[in-house]
Amino acid sequence: MADFQYIARDNSGQRVTGSIAAGTRREALAAIAGQALFPVEVRGAAATTAANRTRRIRAQVLAVMYGQLADLLRSGVPLLRSLDVLRRQTTHAGMAQVLEDVHHHVEEGASLAEAMRRFPRVFGEMATSMVHAGGEGGFLEEALSRVAEFTEAQDDLKKRVLGAMAYPAFLAVAGTVIVVVLLVFFVPKFDPLFEGLRKKNELPAMTDVVLGTSRFVQGSWFWVVGLLVVGFVALSRWVRTEAGRVWRDRMKLRLPVAGGIFLNLAIARFCRVLGTLLHNGVPILRSLEISSDATGNRILAKAIREAGEHVSAGQRLAGRLGECGHFPPAVVEMIAVAEESNTLESVLLTVADSLERRTWRRLDLLVRLLEPLMLLILAGIVLVLVIALLLPVLKMSKTLSK
Repeated sequence: MADFQYIARDNSGQRVTGSIAAGTRREALAAIAGQALFPVEVRGAAATTAANRTRRIRAQVLAVMYGQLADLLRSGVPLLRSLDVLRRQTTHAGMAQVLEDVHHHVEEGASLAEAMRRFPRVFGEMATSMVHAGGEGGFLEEALSRVAEFTEAQDDLKKRVLGAMAYPAFLAVAGTVIVVVLLVFFVPKFDPLFEGLRKKNELPAMTDVVLGTSRFVQGSWFWVVGLLVVGFVALSRWVRTEAGRVWRDRMKLRLPVAGGIFLNLAIARFCRVLGTLLHNGVPILRSLEISSDATGNRILAKAIREAGEHVSAGQRLAGRLGECGHFPPAVVEMIAVAEESNTLESVLLTVADSLERRTWRRLDLLVRLLEPLMLLILAGIVLVLVIALLLPVLKMSKTLSK
């Protein structure tokens, strides 16, 4: 006998959760049904703990798995055999373990979506919802193919953004290290040379500031580093709270130039997920709930969920999205026309493609401008240090020449 955790609904539609002891999952389903409950999800308690401990799997590995599973099913290979083939051929140990568990639960009578939901850290809500809709509607192969395409596209966009920001980040770190090394090891060597000018109050103000900064960094670097570490740890912990995450997401949207890029990327993710889910038969209210989380921004997610509440009351989606003030007017207008012509899913995917292309061009331009700007800033700081150290030397040379 094993303990099974279950989520069910009673005759009035109320959500009921609990655990039940049974020999197999099928026996657990029968026992739950015998209590006049309609099971929604049933899973073993021990297996649930193991599933929650499963590490995340790279998006590229998941995309390949989705595509291969779709190809096998499209070729007429049964689902259980397809899962077993993928389990045996994968070289990723974590993926093999997950596929083995999914195969086991599908063999016991669970649907593919139910088996995938046991691994929330591996299979996202969007993937499981699309697979569920595909299984119910008889287009599982198409749903898996679209999940593979979406996963690959999102991973490619993420890599492009990270790749574009890699060089500016390197310049920032290198510049900081160079300036600190100059202040700690190079500038202090000039301090004794300028002692005479300091006593005569003839030391230039710029030189005095640079030498003072050097002495502060050299004598208090431990405290400075300690305060920075403590501040970083405290800020990172606070940002993990709900209030901190909301503040972070709000600040990301308010950044002068990067805010528009963050906003467009979030809207593009929302449009792509919503369009993909609607195209695969997922109801619009459920699609809005899933796609709101896909934005990665709590401010936008809240606005989308509020729009979903009004959609359930019979209002248009475009009108509520326009009132929140975050969606560009052109996007709102396209969604409004799509709702009237009943082509919302295709228009949303078109909007996502357009926003991603436009955002990538803006990001590429920003990075191209950021690289010389950071080089200029670094050169300017070094120039200030050099001038501050040369001014007293020139002053002393003039005094000696007299």
